[in-house]
Amino acid sequence: MRMPALFLGHGSPMNAIEDNGFHRAWGALARRLPRPKAVLCVSAHWETRGVVAGAAGRPETIHDFYGFPKALFDVQYRAPGDPALAQRAAQLTGARLDAERGLDHGAWGVLTAMYPEAEVPVVQLSLDTAQPGPWHYALAKKLAPLRDEGILVLGSGNIVHNLGVWRPGDGRPYDWALRFDTEVRRRIGAGDHQGLADYPSLGSDARLSIPTPEHYLPLLYALALQGPGEPVSTFNDQVMTSISMTSVVIGA
Repeated sequence: MRMPALFLGHGSPMNAIEDNGFHRAWGALARRLPRPKAVLCVSAHWETRGVVAGAAGRPETIHDFYGFPKALFDVQYRAPGDPALAQRAAQLTGARLDAERGLDHGAWGVLTAMYPEAEVPVVQLSLDTAQPGPWHYALAKKLAPLRDEGILVLGSGNIVHNLGVWRPGDGRPYDWALRFDTEVRRRIGAGDHQGLADYPSLGSDARLSIPTPEHYLPLLYALALQGPGEPVSTFNDQVMTSISMTSVVIGA
C-alpha cells in the first residue's frame, strides 16, 4: 500500500503534551491513515552541512529548547530507530549516516500525538540549509520509492515562522503572515511546486515569514512526493501572530 506524505506545522514544543486542537488533529490524522512500517522525518531542528540520516537503533529523546515546564523535559519518546531504513535513505539521497543522533522535538513533538505508544520506528533525515529550495525539492523526489515500501515521509516545520516578531497575547496574526500562509495554500492547491520551492521570489511577505529557511524547507519534502493527480489537503489552517500551523496531507 502506498503511504501518504505529510507536512505538519509543529509550532510550540508544548503542543506535544497539551490537550489542544493541534495535538488532537495529529492523533486523528494518524488513526485514519494506514499504519506505516516506519517514519522518515525531516525536521526543522536538525541542520547539517551535507545530508545525514540518523541510524541509531534506539534514538534518545533530544530536548532542544529551554524555558519550558519540567513536564516537557520529562518526555521520553522511546520509539525504536531503523538502521536499515537509514541505510536505504542514504542510498537514495547520498546522505552519510550518524549512529548516535537522537530525535529532536520537531520529530517527537508531533509523533507523541500520532503514535503515543512509540511503537513505529523513526529515522530522521537532516536539512542542509545552505542549499536552496529547488535543491531540497529535487533531493526529496529521490525519496519517492519509500512511499511504496510502507514508509511515511513526514516534514515537520512551519510555513510561517518568525520568532523575532512573535507577540504573546491574543494570537492575532500579522497581516503579512496571514497573506503568506494563504498564498502558500493557494499555490499548494494549484500544484505550483516550482514557485513554492523558489520561495525568495515570492516577495516581502515571504521574506518576513521565512527569515531563516529551516522551518519552511520541510514543506518541500512533502510536496515533492505528490504524484500526478494525487489529492492534497490542508488542516490546522491557523496563523498565530507570526507562526503558521498549516499542515499538508499528500495522497490521502
